[in-house]
Amino acid sequence: MGKYLNLLWIVAGVAAACTTIIVTPGASEDGSMYVTHSDDNELSDQRLVFVPAADHELGSMRPVYCSACALGEFPQYNSFSYPRIVCDERGSTYNTPDYASSIPLGEIPQVEHTYAYFDGSYGVMNEHQLMIGECTCGVKMQLGPEPGKRIFYSAELSRVALERCTTARDAVLLIGSLIDEYGYWGTGETLLIGDPEEAWVMEMCCGTSDSTSGMWVAQKVPDGEVFVAANEFRIRDVSDDESVFLHSSNLFDQCEALGWWSPAEGEMDWLRTVSEGEYNHPYYSLRRVWRVMTFVAPSRELSPWVEDGFTRYYPFSISPDQPLALRDVMRLHRDHYEGTQFDMTAGTAAGPFGYPYRFYGPADGSGDVNNPDRPLEGAWERPLSVDYCGYVYVNQGRSWLPDPIGGITWFGPDKPAETCFVPFYCGVSDLPDLYQTCNPGIYSRESAWWAFNFVANWAAVKYSYMRKDIEEIQEAIEIQEIAEIAISDVRALDIFNASGSYESIEFVTDFCASNADSVVTAWWNFADLMIVKYDDGYINSPGHMAHEIGYPQAWLDESGWPQGPVSYTDHQEN
Repeated sequence: MGKYLNLLWIVAGVAAACTTIIVTPGASEDGSMYVTHSDDNELSDQRLVFVPAADHELGSMRPVYCSACALGEFPQYNSFSYPRIVCDERGSTYNTPDYASSIPLGEIPQVEHTYAYFDGSYGVMNEHQLMIGECTCGVKMQLGPEPGKRIFYSAELSRVALERCTTARDAVLLIGSLIDEYGYWGTGETLLIGDPEEAWVMEMCCGTSDSTSGMWVAQKVPDGEVFVAANEFRIRDVSDDESVFLHSSNLFDQCEALGWWSPAEGEMDWLRTVSEGEYNHPYYSLRRVWRVMTFVAPSRELSPWVEDGFTRYYPFSISPDQPLALRDVMRLHRDHYEGTQFDMTAGTAAGPFGYPYRFYGPADGSGDVNNPDRPLEGAWERPLSVDYCGYVYVNQGRSWLPDPIGGITWFGPDKPAETCFVPFYCGVSDLPDLYQTCNPGIYSRESAWWAFNFVANWAAVKYSYMRKDIEEIQEAIEIQEIAEIAISDVRALDIFNASGSYESIEFVTDFCASNADSVVTAWWNFADLMIVKYDDGYINSPGHMAHEIGYPQAWLDESGWPQGPVSYTDHQEN
C-alpha cells in the first residue's frame, strides 16, 4: 500500500463535450493501438464499473436503457446523471437497491454469452481488447427516445458492442444494424472503435422523425496515422468502398427526404449534410483538432485559423513526425495550449497564478454556431483539459499478447492535467472498489475520484506553483507504473502459458488492485501535504512556515494595486 509514499516529501519540497483520439499501431512507439476518451461532463456518474461476462438462457431478452448523458435526465425512465444505470443483470456495482431501477426503452434478443467489459458513461474496453472512445457532436436534428421506435443512444450501443464483439469492424456492423432496426435518438455522436490491429471512426445521428432507424457512417483509420475528434463530425465524402467506408443502407434516402442532400450534388459530404459544423463558438472543436495534429506532426506547420467550421484544411488523420509513446498520448489530453498564442495559463483571465480553467455561465454561447438567434459577444478558448472533465482514459491494445494481458485501460479520474493514470488489464475479474465508488454529490475518502478532484480544485489556490508539484508526482508514479507493467506482462504471460487463463487473470487482478490502492493512498497523502504547503496563500514547509510570495509583478501592474492607498492625500473625494 505504501510503495509510493516515499515520493511525497520529494514532491512537497519542491457539458457534455469530449475529446477522443486514435493512435494506430504504425503510429505508436511499440506497435500498440490506442483509443482515448475524456468524459467532459462532471455532472455524470464518474465510476469505472466492471460488468462481468455472463451466460444467458436461450430466448431471453436484453433490456436497453435510457441515458442521461445525451439530452439530460429522463425521470420517466429513471434515467439520471447518477447512478447511470440501476439493474441486477450487469454486476453488483449496478445493482444498487437504494435507487429506483432503470426502466428499459425496449429489448433486443440476448445472445448466449456476453463478454466482460469496463463501463463508464459509455463502454470503455472488453476482455478481448475491443476499445471504444466517444465525443458528442452537433447535428441539425435531435429527437428524444421513444419506446418501440427510437430506443438506442450511443451509450447503450457501445455496451452491446463490447458484450458481443471481438473486432472493431464487427462492432461497427453490429452497432449499425441495431441503429437500422431499433432506431437512434439523442445528439450526434462519434464512437471510436478499435482492436489491437485496426480502428474505425463511426458517426451517427437521428433519422427522419417517422423512421424507425437512424443514420450512420464509418471510416477506417489508416495504419500509421493519428485521428482526433472534438465535438464535430470528421467524416466528409461518403464512399461505397467497403474496405474503408461503411454506412446505413438508407442513408441517402433519409437525407434526401429531409431535404439535406440530393443525388444531383454528387458525393455526400456527411459533415455538411447532417450538421451545422461546430457548436458553442468558432474553434470550439477545430482548435483541439489543430492542437493534437500540431503536437504529433509539427513539421506540417498547420495554421490554427480556417475559413469556417466546414473546413477541409485539417485531414481526416495524420502521420506523426515521430512514433508516439504511451505518455505522449496521455500528454495530449493534459494540454491547455501552453506555449501558443492561445495559452490558457497566460493573460489576465488566468489570474496571478496562471489558472487555465474558465468557468462557463449564462454569458457563454451554447448550441450550433450557425444559429442566427444566438449572437456571440465573447468566448473562451476550449482546451483539451477542462475543469468539468469527469474522467479520462487511454485504452491500449497489444496484438502480440493474449487478450487478458494485452489490453489495458489507463484510467484517470477527474481533470487530465491533474490526474494520474492507473492501469487496469482488460482480463481482470473485477475492479477496485475505490474506482467503482463515486457519487459526485457526496464527498468521500473511499472514492478515487474525490482524491483527484480535491487536488485539482485545491490547485486553483496557487496553480503555477502546485502544477509543478502535481507534474512531479504524476511523472514519478506513471513512469514507475509503466516499468512495473513491463515486469507484470512477463510474469502474467508465463502464468498464462504454464497454467492457463484463469491463473493469469487472478494475477493481473491482484496486481491492478494493489497498484490502484497504492496510487490513491499516495494521492490522498499528497493532498494533505498540499493543504499544508499552500495554506493561507503562503508557501509552507517544515521549519519554514508562512513564507510570503505575494503576486507576480506583471499581474500587480495590471490590477488595482498601483492605485491602492499609498498616501493620505491621494484618492480624496471631490
